[in-house]
Amino acid sequence: MIKSSRPRAQSILHASALSMAIGISIGGIGSSAQAATPTLSEADFEASKTIYFQRCAGCHGTLRKGATGKNLEPKNTQKLGQERLEKIISFGTEGGMNNFDDIMSKEEISKMAKYIQLEPPIPPEMSLALMKERHKVFVEPKDYPTKPLHGRNWENFFLVIERDVGKVAIIDGDTKEIVAHVPTGYAVHVLKAVEHHDTLKTKDPGRFWYIMGRDGMMTKVDLWQNPEKMKVAQVQVAYDARDVAVSGDGKYVIGGGYWPPHFVIADAKTMEPLKVVSARGVNVDGEYVNESRVAAVYDTPMAPSWLVSMKELGQMWQVDYTDLENLKITKMDTAKYLHDGFYDPTGRYFQIAANASDKMVVVDTKTQKLEAMIDTDKKPHPGPGANWIDPKCGPVGGTTHLGVGKVTVWGNDPAGHKDQAWKICYEVETDGPGVFIRTHPKSDYYWADQTKHPEPEVQQSLQVISKKTREIVKTIRLTEKTGYAAVHIEFNNDGSEVWTSVWNRKDSKEPNGEIIIFDTKTLEEKARIKGLYAPTGKFNVHNRVHHVT
Repeated sequence: MIKSSRPRAQSILHASALSMAIGISIGGIGSSAQAATPTLSEADFEASKTIYFQRCAGCHGTLRKGATGKNLEPKNTQKLGQERLEKIISFGTEGGMNNFDDIMSKEEISKMAKYIQLEPPIPPEMSLALMKERHKVFVEPKDYPTKPLHGRNWENFFLVIERDVGKVAIIDGDTKEIVAHVPTGYAVHVLKAVEHHDTLKTKDPGRFWYIMGRDGMMTKVDLWQNPEKMKVAQVQVAYDARDVAVSGDGKYVIGGGYWPPHFVIADAKTMEPLKVVSARGVNVDGEYVNESRVAAVYDTPMAPSWLVSMKELGQMWQVDYTDLENLKITKMDTAKYLHDGFYDPTGRYFQIAANASDKMVVVDTKTQKLEAMIDTDKKPHPGPGANWIDPKCGPVGGTTHLGVGKVTVWGNDPAGHKDQAWKICYEVETDGPGVFIRTHPKSDYYWADQTKHPEPEVQQSLQVISKKTREIVKTIRLTEKTGYAAVHIEFNNDGSEVWTSVWNRKDSKEPNGEIIIFDTKTLEEKARIKGLYAPTGKFNVHNRVHHVT
């Protein structure tokens, strides 16, 4: 549940796409709100609806049925009552929900507590025809340059999400200069590029990036262009979305929707939408799920297919993209609620968090079957994850947790370390729950953030853990400013630098965050990059394309 409470005009244009769609679908909700207890005016209902979409829907669901967060249907919220709900929203919980007293005003918190006691509005669907209407090409593929036009080392570019302004900053990793601020969808969640595969070789992997906004706007960026022309195409595939991936051969791009619950396959060159596939279905418990959201979407390094995580179904779908007219989907039953994950070093096994089940799920993309389920502490959340070599367990993977201050590490090499494979190697207690863990093969450490802890001192600090001793060697507080948090970690291409974000959780009309860069060996600060709006996720071209975790 993160975003700004008072979006600027540009943000509103993007962020309220779902909110406006909901209003259209029900033809206004003033009467239904007034008929309920407590009551809200139509204007207050609409304002709360927009804030709910921006901050809450990701964890609690558009229909409020819950997933990573609790079920917020009126039958549950009305039992808690107004006063208790206001306290929860204000101060957060130990289970991983942030405090919002430093982001939302007391009036907004009060109205949100009332809003979630009322019946949730139901958004409309989105047809393929509507997607085609919202498809735009800014630079024709035939006009793409044949070599980089700017003379920079684009393979060490960082693409940095600027959540509050609906943009992605392109930063030169060598010079630390901001090359461009590329307009994208609202509150971008994930960026992906064609990745390097031994079996599916593509020309210039990492040149084109595909970006998914929270408003379902999929944007294509060409890093060889001059800054003003880097945005080459876009299409809206949902009202609320999270993830995107491009096929290994570079022909197709897939976007996963939270609402409507579906995924969309588009032409990777032009971004023209080609096929829509519903995510609704029967979950692992045998129950039909209407709001079955698509969370993580990844290309499979060993096959011409994508892995698509069906959050509420508790299923991983492996989608063969070689024949779109006769689409083949293998559905693997796992556990709820599937969120995000990462591959092991071989690219065969995908490791993904099942938040509600407190498990890391492992699927084998070669056999297309469930490989293992690893019991963890509360709500694992690895983000894009981290793999490294442990002195005792060999190759391992690790995750932070949304619900507890802990890093859990497990073995992930069934071929070379069978006895340790898919078993807990060790755990490290941190000061607070976090969202991201990251490392690099040349680093002696892995880094974890603690963004989900409500106390500023912890929320604003990163913890650095030794791969060799398994101990926290340093806690680095990035800022002491009220309302700011430390979030996300990314290494540069040669592993000599660690890039971290100072993120202002409040809204601002001025650049309000910065990137702080540390030396990988000494852990001392090297540089700062200012002039950024709420920088969150950072994606290094070389590392992401070559699966460097």
